[in-house]
Amino acid sequence: MNIATLTVLKFDTPGGAQHTLEVIEDLSKRQLITLQDAAVVSWPMGKKKPKTQQLTSMAGVGALSGAFWGMLFGLIFLVPIFGMVVGAAFGALAGSFADVGISDDFIKSVRSKVTEGTSALFLLTSDAVQDKVQDALKSIDFELIASNLSKEEEDKLREMFVEEEEEAEVAPTA
Repeated sequence: MNIATLTVLKFDTPGGAQHTLEVIEDLSKRQLITLQDAAVVSWPMGKKKPKTQQLTSMAGVGALSGAFWGMLFGLIFLVPIFGMVVGAAFGALAGSFADVGISDDFIKSVRSKVTEGTSALFLLTSDAVQDKVQDALKSIDFELIASNLSKEEEDKLREMFVEEEEEAEVAPTA
């Protein structure tokens, strides 16, 4: 298995990400790319914040937890809303993401580009047949923001969120 890539494709329409996810899923079915996990962010005009949706059909070894997507989207889209109140917590969280190859620059870049009236497709992929994937996406207008994860960073990322899910499952509810 090749190194996983966390890729963000940004679209100038609220529906662009969903459409492109369907293209990527088709490529995956044809074994032209390994789609480990995905999430869609859609931000319709007139809304204060985006809608997010994890690809729920991805229940395999490669799939990341909902906690990962929730924290990543919280870090990207909610920091400006909460500001200083939870600054320290988000600072620690940003540090954790940096440990797994998701840099502060990556987060800031996504935050500045995914705005009202746009959408974004977050993909965790590997083993892409580059020319076939490029051919399938050439008619789609998007901006690419990518961060390659080393095998070590990918393993660390999975471990971090497996631990968080296990802690959440055993935590007593008051």
